[in-house]
Amino acid sequence: MLAGALGALLLANPAAAVPGIDEPDTVKVNAIRNPEIHTYKAVLAGLDSFEEYHALAPKVPELRFRIRPRGGAGLPEQPRVRIEGDHDFILPLDLDAANRFSVPRSEAAEDENGEVVLNQKRKLYRIHPDVRTPGLPANVRRLGDLRLECKTMIAIAKEEIPLVWVVAINGLLLTRDWCNFTHKKAMPDWGFDSDAPIVGAILQEGNRSKLLKTDGDRFSVALGDTSWGDDALIELEFAPATANHSP
Repeated sequence: MLAGALGALLLANPAAAVPGIDEPDTVKVNAIRNPEIHTYKAVLAGLDSFEEYHALAPKVPELRFRIRPRGGAGLPEQPRVRIEGDHDFILPLDLDAANRFSVPRSEAAEDENGEVVLNQKRKLYRIHPDVRTPGLPANVRRLGDLRLECKTMIAIAKEEIPLVWVVAINGLLLTRDWCNFTHKKAMPDWGFDSDAPIVGAILQEGNRSKLLKTDGDRFSVALGDTSWGDDALIELEFAPATANHSP
């Protein structure tokens, strides 16, 4: 329950509105009320965390982010992402077919107090770290990938939420490592989105297996349970109508 509440808090972190710049082939942020925004400083914290804990997912070449819907929203129409800053600073970011993108390190973006801006309403869509080892099937997630995904998400959140919240959560969890905290000597589950509605999820490593909790298009796993290695795999069973879905 604590992990679920913490996850909900992090996904709802506040973002300030950014004035749009009316140019061809750029994001029309001024046409979007309350767009999804992350400070560039916070994203850099995520990049730093990815590098620090890269051993959790050594085959993942870089940290990427993904546009994900909230509350049953469909696929975004003409999504675009860019870094905006002071003095009309603009750096467009390329999206792939799955609405994933990477964020480069840029001294100019730092100097101009940059923000990563999505041209979609924050209440409908969010930008989330996406860590996936290449070559795995669409319905398989690697535990180390999820652990690293959590590390980057927490690093970003800690930069964006008020310091008093960070201190309070550290005290509540009795640790600064929010991904691996224990509660009453148990390892709470963390929830993750799948790419489609699922009807089952099984954690597997060697001859061991464990049935995981699922809810709609989400599954939950205890990231802090070190009895499961980083190479343990989670096999998701998609609902029949989406069984052939690709990420």
